[in-house]
Amino acid sequence: MDERIVFMGTASFSKEVLKMLIENHYNVVGVVSQPDRFVGRKKILTMPEVKEEALKYDIPVIQPQKIREDYQDIIDLKPDLIITAAYGQIIPQALLDIPKLGCVNVHASLLPKYRGGAPVHQAIIDGEKKTGVTIMYMVKKMDAGNMISQKETDILDDDNVGILYDRLSVLGAELLKETLPSILEQTNQSIPQDETLVTYAKTLSREDERIDWNLTALQVYNKVRGTNPWPGSYSVYNGVNVKIWTGKVHVCENVMKHHGHEENGTIIKIFKDAIGVKVNDGVYLITELQVAGKKRMSVKDYLNGRSIFEVGEKFE
Repeated sequence: MDERIVFMGTASFSKEVLKMLIENHYNVVGVVSQPDRFVGRKKILTMPEVKEEALKYDIPVIQPQKIREDYQDIIDLKPDLIITAAYGQIIPQALLDIPKLGCVNVHASLLPKYRGGAPVHQAIIDGEKKTGVTIMYMVKKMDAGNMISQKETDILDDDNVGILYDRLSVLGAELLKETLPSILEQTNQSIPQDETLVTYAKTLSREDERIDWNLTALQVYNKVRGTNPWPGSYSVYNGVNVKIWTGKVHVCENVMKHHGHEENGTIIKIFKDAIGVKVNDGVYLITELQVAGKKRMSVKDYLNGRSIFEVGEKFE
């Protein structure tokens, strides 16, 4: 396996794929990752997990701030194949044209559904029951190249982004291991994507993280788990930002009978371990939260201290 492979990735999803390449003795001549970032309240400069993995094996790491302007170092590695997985920047056409075996991407969705930067988040938010991984050839248009292989997995009712992301990272590494020989031998039968079935999963904005209490309890539940553990969903209560990390669906006809006149977002009951908020078809029970300036904690622990929440008050 003498073909020169450049691997491009940043997060934990990428790390599993890189580990597979190294463990199976592929000739990874360089790793491209996002720059180190300051993380947490203490602003500690932290390297991406992929960089950390590469350095264990003395693999050169390149970290361009803007790859569309700074890619000559990658060209100088003379790659026969470029493999990307959750890299985080759009690869310029001039770089896509270099490797004789092309550029392939390990994408965390069943394309053509959920092209874009947040496919795992969006699949959960939309209440999908299945997702998976697609290996595809890269073209200039984002996630639009011919598909080489796919593998699917169920989305379980209690999955959040972190749990599903970890499962998909293992699935992606396994699928690439199965698929890579046919890519190197140029024997795979790649197929075009059906453009009529395309959907998108754009990177979430701050406004996308805000909870709309006019949704159903299930939709709020999916929104919260579809942003946990990052970036998190939030609401505003009496001017205070509140992150909502976990909750439960509680659909009850009696709730609508007795509280149907109240506005959605109103706290209708405070239990010892949950805060019941009225939504479109019942109640969403908040079970874990983080009030601005406080640490993340269960509602049960939070209510043991001084609570800002009162029945009859409303989340904006």
